[in-house]
Amino acid sequence: MNTIHLQQTLPEVFADRNSIVSDVWHKDLVFRKGEMYLIEAASGTGKSSLCNYIYGYRNDYQGIINFDETNIKSYSVTQWVTLRRHSLSMLFQDLRLFSELTAFENVQLKNRLTGHKKKKEILFLFERLGIADKVDVKVGRLSFGQQQRVAFIRTLCQPFDFLFLDEPISHLDDDNSRIMGELIVAEAQTQQAGVIVTSIGKHIELPYNRTLRL
Repeated sequence: MNTIHLQQTLPEVFADRNSIVSDVWHKDLVFRKGEMYLIEAASGTGKSSLCNYIYGYRNDYQGIINFDETNIKSYSVTQWVTLRRHSLSMLFQDLRLFSELTAFENVQLKNRLTGHKKKKEILFLFERLGIADKVDVKVGRLSFGQQQRVAFIRTLCQPFDFLFLDEPISHLDDDNSRIMGELIVAEAQTQQAGVIVTSIGKHIELPYNRTLRL
């Protein structure tokens, strides 16, 4: 996948609003592979909706979303499974981890499907992000910031053309935010991938090609 193309896309719940001031909604917007984008959002502007639309979890929107000029509403379940395994990696704000599994087991759920990372590479990521001692701890016993790092490691355990990160550092300190940024840049360069980050305040420092207001 080389592009994500939004054409006059707008959540249906916004349809009765007289005016929409946004760089994303109701615009012709293309996200390109190999580039980095920051989407700054205020509460209630549809940030979570955008994430769910692009990942194919919801389709309650007007307009069109294309992947390489193919309308995503035409994709079958099988096609979505392939896309989520090989082309699109998503870090959701609510993380979607399994609290009864350990941190490593949560990551392995993804990695077993893709075979993308070796065990030593995964353990290196845990160490780099300061949670090497949490590998065998159940996620339900971790702080939210620690869980964010586990979920982030999971997003890197697959090939992708686009990495979508929804408020990835909302509960991280500056040092861990910086380390996460370095890992994102390195992985994006390796895979020649695009990166899309959302933020309602504190945002991760990356060499963004464009900053948009939702």
